[in-house]
Amino acid sequence: MSIENSVSADDELAILHQLFAATPARASYLLPLLQQVQARVGFVSQAAMRAVAAHVNVSRAEVYGVVSFYHDLREEPVGDTVVQVCMAEACQAVGCRDLALHVERRRGVALGTIVDGQSWHAEATYCLGNCALGPSVRIGDAIHGRVTPERLDALLADEVRS
Repeated sequence: MSIENSVSADDELAILHQLFAATPARASYLLPLLQQVQARVGFVSQAAMRAVAAHVNVSRAEVYGVVSFYHDLREEPVGDTVVQVCMAEACQAVGCRDLALHVERRRGVALGTIVDGQSWHAEATYCLGNCALGPSVRIGDAIHGRVTPERLDALLADEVRS
């Protein structure tokens, strides 16, 4: 799935109208609708939160609560490729902290820091469900196990043109 980060306000509005036309106006559709906004726009803007709240008839505070709770939902655009380093206990036991430090050195900023203009974004996540093959990373939608710093560099070279 490709995430587009250069969606204009008009394009975002058109995307929201398409999603609303295809989604029932019920509160039970709040999370799936926010996930669709994230997938199509790349993040969930304040304007999108207001529109979604109105569509499913919940408060903006409820929508913000969902966006801020779920780690995969973002309020700001990030690079085209998202790299998630698993920091759960099983991956910690096999070296994910060293992998995270490698990513931070390569980017020059801490995991989770958004860098304007950078083609990829790196963040910590907790459990990719690949515990037996840690340390694990997810690049885009693909999960990779037994990742070393060298293997991560090779995976990024294939995926990201930075």
